[in-house]
Amino acid sequence: MVLKIVGVCACVAGIAHTYIAQEKLIEAAKNRGHKIKTETQGVIGIENELSQEDIDSSDVVILAVDVSILKRDRFDNKKVVEVPTRLVINSADKIIQKIEKMIME
Repeated sequence: MVLKIVGVCACVAGIAHTYIAQEKLIEAAKNRGHKIKTETQGVIGIENELSQEDIDSSDVVILAVDVSILKRDRFDNKKVVEVPTRLVINSADKIIQKIEKMIME
């Protein structure tokens, strides 16, 4: 089963860990055959903002965040998995595998 995943990445500084977490999430999801779109939130604001259509059609939302994010209410009616950016950077593959199990149960 191919999952449609959307995600937001945001670290305390809004620089390095944000983009590394985004890269790791995309790589892990694609390696397992899933579709993923991510946005980042940081010092320069929201980049690659997810459309409401992307969110509505997703199976799960991954929030790889260390801070509160803008527009979080967009995900109110979705399955949301929230993890620290460091965990995504170190274990993105395991996170995707756990999400697969969660969605398929």
